[in-house]
Amino acid sequence: MPKCTYQPSKVKRQRSLGFRRRNKTADGRKVLKRRRLKGRRRLAA
Repeated sequence: MPKCTYQPSKVKRQRSLGFRRRNKTADGRKVLKRRRLKGRRRLAA
C-alpha cells in the first residue's frame, strides 16, 4: 500500500487553484469561462 501523497491545506489550495488566482491570468479566465459554459456549480476550488 503506497503512502498518501495528498496532504490537504486550505491555504495552498486557494492560492494555487482559487478564483482570484484564476482571474489573474488570461488563461485562468479562459478556464473560468469554460467552466461557466459547461455549467459547473463550482468555478474554482
